[in-house]
Amino acid sequence: MTRGLTTIIYPVKDLDRAKALFSELLGTEPYADSAYYVGFKDAGQDVGLDPHGHAKGMTGPVPYWHVSDIRSTLAALLGAGAETLQDVHDVGGGKLIASVKDVDGNLIGLMQNAPAE
Repeated sequence: MTRGLTTIIYPVKDLDRAKALFSELLGTEPYADSAYYVGFKDAGQDVGLDPHGHAKGMTGPVPYWHVSDIRSTLAALLGAGAETLQDVHDVGGGKLIASVKDVDGNLIGLMQNAPAE
Protein backbone atom coordinates (compact mmCIF):
# COMPACT_ATOMS: atom_id res chain seq x y z
CA MET A 1 0.00 0.00 0.00
CA THR A 2 1.30 3.44 -0.88
CA ARG A 3 0.83 6.80 0.73
CA GLY A 4 0.63 8.46 -2.66
CA LEU A 5 2.81 9.88 -5.35
CA THR A 6 4.19 13.17 -4.06
CA THR A 7 7.81 13.22 -5.24
CA ILE A 8 9.30 13.35 -8.73
CA ILE A 9 13.01 13.56 -9.41
CA TYR A 10 14.52 14.73 -12.69
CA PRO A 11 18.03 13.71 -13.78
CA VAL A 12 19.83 16.86 -14.95
CA LYS A 13 23.17 17.50 -16.61
CA ASP A 14 23.50 21.20 -15.78
CA LEU A 15 22.25 21.76 -12.25
CA ASP A 16 22.46 25.57 -12.35
CA ARG A 17 20.46 25.85 -15.58
CA ALA A 18 17.89 23.31 -14.37
CA LYS A 19 17.56 25.14 -11.05
CA ALA A 20 16.92 28.43 -12.89
CA LEU A 21 14.34 26.79 -15.16
CA PHE A 22 12.42 25.12 -12.32
CA SER A 23 12.59 28.30 -10.21
CA GLU A 24 10.84 30.09 -13.07
CA LEU A 25 8.34 27.28 -13.68
CA LEU A 26 7.37 26.92 -10.03
CA GLY A 27 7.74 30.58 -9.07
CA THR A 28 9.82 29.77 -5.99
CA GLU A 29 13.35 29.19 -4.81
CA PRO A 30 14.46 25.68 -3.79
CA TYR A 31 14.08 24.53 -0.18
CA ALA A 32 17.16 22.30 -0.61
CA ASP A 33 20.11 23.49 -2.65
CA SER A 34 23.32 21.46 -2.72
CA ALA A 35 25.76 20.12 -5.28
CA TYR A 36 24.10 16.68 -5.18
CA TYR A 37 20.39 17.60 -4.99
CA VAL A 38 18.11 20.60 -5.45
CA GLY A 39 14.54 20.32 -4.19
CA PHE A 40 11.42 22.42 -4.64
CA LYS A 41 7.98 22.19 -3.06
CA ASP A 42 4.92 23.15 -5.07
CA ALA A 43 1.25 22.40 -4.38
CA GLY A 44 2.09 19.49 -2.08
CA GLN A 45 4.52 18.04 -4.60
CA ASP A 46 8.26 17.57 -4.08
CA VAL A 47 10.23 18.24 -7.27
CA GLY A 48 13.89 17.23 -7.17
CA LEU A 49 16.84 17.74 -9.50
CA ASP A 50 19.58 15.10 -9.40
CA PRO A 51 22.82 15.96 -11.23
CA HIS A 52 23.97 12.34 -10.86
CA GLY A 53 20.70 10.80 -12.03
CA HIS A 54 21.89 9.77 -15.48
CA ALA A 55 24.87 7.94 -13.95
CA LYS A 56 22.39 6.06 -11.72
CA GLY A 57 20.45 4.84 -14.75
CA MET A 58 17.69 7.45 -14.73
CA THR A 59 16.55 7.99 -18.32
CA GLY A 60 13.92 10.59 -17.44
CA PRO A 61 11.87 11.83 -14.50
CA VAL A 62 11.20 9.22 -11.82
CA PRO A 63 7.98 9.34 -9.79
CA TYR A 64 8.49 8.21 -6.19
CA TRP A 65 5.69 6.38 -4.42
CA HIS A 66 5.74 6.91 -0.66
CA VAL A 67 5.46 3.57 1.12
CA SER A 68 5.46 2.45 4.76
CA ASP A 69 7.77 -0.57 4.23
CA ILE A 70 10.19 -0.03 1.38
CA ARG A 71 11.91 -3.41 1.63
CA SER A 72 8.72 -5.46 1.44
CA THR A 73 7.35 -3.26 -1.36
CA LEU A 74 10.60 -3.66 -3.31
CA ALA A 75 10.52 -7.43 -2.82
CA ALA A 76 6.91 -7.58 -4.04
CA LEU A 77 7.74 -5.56 -7.17
CA LEU A 78 10.76 -7.75 -7.93
CA GLY A 79 8.54 -10.82 -7.48
CA ALA A 80 6.11 -9.34 -10.00
CA GLY A 81 8.85 -9.00 -12.63
CA ALA A 82 10.47 -5.63 -11.95
CA GLU A 83 14.25 -5.18 -12.19
CA THR A 84 16.28 -3.32 -9.57
CA LEU A 85 17.67 0.00 -10.75
CA GLN A 86 18.75 1.27 -7.30
CA ASP A 87 18.64 -0.88 -4.18
CA VAL A 88 17.36 0.56 -0.90
CA HIS A 89 19.66 3.21 0.50
CA ASP A 90 19.54 6.08 2.97
CA VAL A 91 19.64 9.54 1.38
CA GLY A 92 19.99 11.35 4.69
CA GLY A 93 18.21 11.55 7.99
CA GLY A 94 16.84 8.03 7.73
CA LYS A 95 14.87 8.64 4.51
CA LEU A 96 15.15 5.55 2.29
CA ILE A 97 14.77 5.35 -1.48
CA ALA A 98 14.96 2.62 -4.11
CA SER A 99 13.93 2.32 -7.75
CA VAL A 100 13.03 -0.36 -10.25
CA LYS A 101 12.21 -0.76 -13.92
CA ASP A 102 8.92 -2.43 -14.71
CA VAL A 103 8.63 -5.02 -17.48
CA ASP A 104 8.15 -2.22 -20.04
CA GLY A 105 11.22 -0.27 -18.89
CA ASN A 106 9.27 2.39 -16.97
CA LEU A 107 11.00 3.71 -13.86
CA ILE A 108 9.26 3.44 -10.50
CA GLY A 109 10.71 5.04 -7.40
CA LEU A 110 9.96 4.07 -3.82
CA MET A 111 10.47 6.31 -0.81
CA GLN A 112 10.09 5.64 2.91
CA ASN A 113 10.25 8.60 5.25
CA ALA A 114 12.47 8.48 8.32
CA PRO A 115 10.78 7.15 11.45
CA ALA A 116 9.20 9.89 13.54
CA GLU A 117 11.08 10.55 16.76
